[in-house]
Amino acid sequence: MICVNGSREQRAKDLLDAVTRFVKEVVLPNEPVFEQQLREAPSRWTIPPILEEMKAAARSEGLWNLFLPDEVRGAGLSNREYAPICEVMGWSPIAPEVFNCNAPDTGNMELLAAFGSEAQQATWLDPLLDGRIRSCFCMTEPDVASSDATNIRASIRREGDEYVINARKWWSTGGGDPRCRIAILMGQTNPDAPRHEQQSMILVPLDTPGVRVERTLTVFGYDHAPHGHAEISFTDVRVPVSNLIGAEGQGFAIAQARLGPGRIHHCMRCIGAAERALALMVERVQERVAFGRPLADQGVIRQWIAKSRMEIEQARLLTLEAASRMDALGNRAARSYIAMIKVVAPNVALQVLDRAIQAFGAAGVSGDFPLAAAWANIRTLRLADGPDEVHLESIARAELKRAERLNGPLQGLRSAREAGIEMG
Repeated sequence: MICVNGSREQRAKDLLDAVTRFVKEVVLPNEPVFEQQLREAPSRWTIPPILEEMKAAARSEGLWNLFLPDEVRGAGLSNREYAPICEVMGWSPIAPEVFNCNAPDTGNMELLAAFGSEAQQATWLDPLLDGRIRSCFCMTEPDVASSDATNIRASIRREGDEYVINARKWWSTGGGDPRCRIAILMGQTNPDAPRHEQQSMILVPLDTPGVRVERTLTVFGYDHAPHGHAEISFTDVRVPVSNLIGAEGQGFAIAQARLGPGRIHHCMRCIGAAERALALMVERVQERVAFGRPLADQGVIRQWIAKSRMEIEQARLLTLEAASRMDALGNRAARSYIAMIKVVAPNVALQVLDRAIQAFGAAGVSGDFPLAAAWANIRTLRLADGPDEVHLESIARAELKRAERLNGPLQGLRSAREAGIEMG
């Protein structure tokens, strides 16, 4: 029972317990049902009925929009409080949507809540909060290195009371979903402005003339239906000026605000996937016998288990620290920690998954178990929301600045050592 009037800490614990129970008792047992219904549907871009049934059940239990504050019809949790819940959702690829906590809708809802006008919120945020529609985020472009947001070349040109949009976007997650109704597109409104003030964000309904979903993309052969990742073209697309989110030139700043909490969500889901992989590996190696003894008795297997547990715990603690710093200090002050977890969590999950796949043998690379699909999905996170290399550069730059601030004390230490003075 969720404690509505109890302490904040107790409410967060109750929600975590409720989500954990729901995932174990409802979501995980229905994964095969979801896959079977998808296989039997006329098209893979059809929503399996079991998904909507689980969503209705979760909502009836108050397990809905858990990432949002109270005033936006959410659970009112901090990033630190929501993080463990997000980890549990990471056990299953379909769990986040069951609780209406799936990307990119989470980020788009946060963006609309923080920066959208009242009219934009009424038209698009409300149905997203209800789970009646889906959305996509159109930022990445095939012709430029989109890890640098200032490279974006999509054109958003004002003509009277309208903006005219010409762009080609890809890896727009959710763009293949038949329920996807709205895209948030990032493009240039003023190429002559300072680098970080050239971009703006604008709402583009997918049924607007000139919008075309060219294709859905696969990830290591997985189509991620019925949600998918779309390549979308925008040819002389006209939308009202009122569709602009915020003011012209605020796109880059809005994007940074949107990505902060989303990276916590991604990383905790990675940790949840790693936990499931480790649990499957532990179960598997106790059941399988090779060379006359259980795999669990093999020294190398035991090392894999031990390393996986240590790495998961380290990644979780670092991610929770990043979440705590975001809550206390804000996204900007926590940016180095956010960059760290964005590198650490996906890499840890991939290492654990790789060991689990190896322990499963041929079964590990098949579709009979969730390991291969989880590996393919998480491998994309070393690219999404900025590749590892960009985050590593950010971390190094911050550390070098920190060294500059400490240069005086460190210089004194070096001088003392050089002079042969014993330090206490």
